[in-house]
Amino acid sequence: MGLDGVPFTLLEALIKAGRIPNMASIFSRCYFGRTTVCIPEISSVSWSSFMTGTQSAEHGIFGFMDFQPGTYKMYFPNFSHLKGKTIWDELARQDRKSVVINMPATYPARQIDGVLISGFVAIDINKAVYPSSFIAPLNAMGYRIDVDTMKARQDHDFLFQDLHATLEGRRKAADYLWDDIDWDLFIVVITGTDRLMHFLWEAYEQEEHAYHQAFLDYYHKVDAVVGHVFDRFGALEGSADGKNQFYMLSDHGFTAIKTEVYLNRWLEENGYLKYQKAQPESIMDIGAGSAAFAMDPSRIYVNLKGKYPLGTVDARDYERTRREIKAGLEAMTFEDGNRIAKKVFLKEELYHGPHIDQAPDLVVLSHHGYDLKGKVKTDVVFGRSNLVGMHSQDDAFFYSSTGVECKSIFDAKEVILHPFLHKT
Repeated sequence: MGLDGVPFTLLEALIKAGRIPNMASIFSRCYFGRTTVCIPEISSVSWSSFMTGTQSAEHGIFGFMDFQPGTYKMYFPNFSHLKGKTIWDELARQDRKSVVINMPATYPARQIDGVLISGFVAIDINKAVYPSSFIAPLNAMGYRIDVDTMKARQDHDFLFQDLHATLEGRRKAADYLWDDIDWDLFIVVITGTDRLMHFLWEAYEQEEHAYHQAFLDYYHKVDAVVGHVFDRFGALEGSADGKNQFYMLSDHGFTAIKTEVYLNRWLEENGYLKYQKAQPESIMDIGAGSAAFAMDPSRIYVNLKGKYPLGTVDARDYERTRREIKAGLEAMTFEDGNRIAKKVFLKEELYHGPHIDQAPDLVVLSHHGYDLKGKVKTDVVFGRSNLVGMHSQDDAFFYSSTGVECKSIFDAKEVILHPFLHKT
C-alpha cells in the first residue's frame, strides 16, 4: 500500500496519539522506518523510481513537466515515456499477475499481466484502465481518479467530502479486484493524503484550526482502509507462515511552508535570465542573452549554445556558470536570516544513465519550509499561494512485514521483489 506524501514523523505522532490504531498494530510487528526519496522530491519522479528501482537518467522522468530536446517547448511526460521495467513487468516474466490501483505516473494505462488503474495525473478514465472491461464496474461503484483539486483549494468543506468519497472508491475497487483477479502482487495507492496536506497542513499543526478534527478524522478513515486491506491480507493462505509479504511506503514526506521561492525571478534579478516580453507566460518566453532558467520545482538549466535555440553559454564557460549559480543559490537567505538551500547538486551527483543529457544542470534541495518554484509571472523572489504544505525529501516511510529495512525509495523495488522471486 502506498500513502502519497505521508511523513514518517506524522505517522509516529498519530500512533503516539492513538489516532491510527490499525497502522500502529501493523507497524509494531516488524520494520517501520524513515526513508529518503529522489531529488527533486516530487511524485511523478518518486513513484517512477519506486516502480523501476532506478533514477531519472535511467527511467527518463525528471519532473511533472519537461522540455522537448533541443527546444524550450514543454510537454507533460506520461507513462509512455517511462523507460525500464516496472515491478509488475518483472513479475509478468514469471507469469505472475498484478493488480495496480491508483499508481501515479502510469497514465495512459498500458497493457499489463493483470489490471492497471492509472493515478495522478490521469485525465480520462477511459484511458486510465487496462483492460477496458473494468471501466464499467469502476464507474458503477463511483470510482474517481482524484479529488477536484481546483475546487478543493477554494472550498475546504468540499475537499473533505471529495476526499472521503474518493477514498471509499479506492476501497471498493480494491475489494472488487481482490476477489476478481487471481493476483500475485496487489498495489493500492492513496493520494488524498497528499492533497489534504498541500491545502491544510496547518490544520494538523494547529489544534485550534477549524479543520483540525476533520484532518484527524480523514487519517482515521485512511487507517480504517489500511486495516481493512491488511485484514484481508492476513486471511490469505501463506500469510501466517511468512510466505506472503505486506509492505507500505510513501513517495515523500511533508512539512509546512514558510515561503515559496521563485527561482526564475532570482535568476532574472541576478542577470542570468531575460524574457522576450514584459509579461512572460512561461519559460518558453525566454529571451536572447539568457544564461540559465528554472523548471518546477527546483531544476536549473544552463542555456548552452548548440543545445538550446537561444543558447548563450559557451561550452568552455559551462562549469564556471554552474559553479557561480550554485554559489549564489547556496548563499541565498530569507528574511528570517536562514539559508534557503540545504544543498545545490550538480547533475552528475544525482544522475547516471543514458538519459543524463535531459537532466537539469543543477538541482536545489531546500531546507524544510522553503518551497521552490519555477514560476515566471512574479516580480518578487519570495511569496505565497494558497498552498500551505510542501514536500520533504528526508521524511518518507517504509514498512515491511519481512523485517527488511529500506532506507531509499530506489531500493524498494528490490526489497519487495527479492523474497517474491526467491520463494521455494
